[in-house]
Amino acid sequence: MKYKILCSDLDGTLLSTKSDVSKYAIEQISKIKNDTRIILVSARMPSGMRYIQESLGITNQTIICYNGALVLSGQQELTSVIIPVNLLKEIYNLCSDLEADLGLYYYNEWYVPQPSIRVKKETKYTKSTPTFESTSTTLSNWEQRNIGAHKIMLMCTKESADILMPLLKEKFNSQLNLYRSNDTLIEIAPISVSKLSAIKLLMDSNDSLEDIIAFGDNYNDIEMLENVGCGVAVENAREEVKAISNYVTLKNTDDGVAHFIEEHLVN
Repeated sequence: MKYKILCSDLDGTLLSTKSDVSKYAIEQISKIKNDTRIILVSARMPSGMRYIQESLGITNQTIICYNGALVLSGQQELTSVIIPVNLLKEIYNLCSDLEADLGLYYYNEWYVPQPSIRVKKETKYTKSTPTFESTSTTLSNWEQRNIGAHKIMLMCTKESADILMPLLKEKFNSQLNLYRSNDTLIEIAPISVSKLSAIKLLMDSNDSLEDIIAFGDNYNDIEMLENVGCGVAVENAREEVKAISNYVTLKNTDDGVAHFIEEHLVN
């Protein structure tokens, strides 16, 4: 197999641990990175992706952050799409009587209203640090700065997420992308962007989607995996993701992406 571009999700896919890429993955990517563009594609913020780029020796490559809402080439923004403050306020009001905190992200800024186990994990795994302040304060500041959110992470209980998800879909399904990452997390992104839309921005005029191989594990990877030349799911992926993929490799914890690269992409 020969591809011009390799796109990979991070958490649950390329990363064999919660926060780092393995030596094996570094070795296998080093064998193809001179001939293949390696593009990291994640829901993470830039600071949670840069150190992985550094480990892989691909800081010269573009990164797709926030599921495609922010695409960076070095410090240059190739695209930036935000959720406006008026929508953020509506979501905040919807959450006000429920056990749900808003994690708000803009570029390398991350705001949360209070410490929690979830925030502690996110800080550890992405090596990024939040600012603690009330959501109303953040929204007021953002309104003055005329900015919005590249991503919202609703940190819920299972019960509050069960209540919120159908309410959010009913109210915002035509305006926002809504992903339930797990029982207690709901991720929200601008509807006009996706991992696939961001990938298309990076293609040269003589590239086609057939020239791309992509790896993923979750619902927000389905569109990307379905439309590229070769979509590969890790064994730990959602069943729906595996069903639409061309191949299923080993689990992320068994270095499935690196194993696939060694078996199929290294000359």
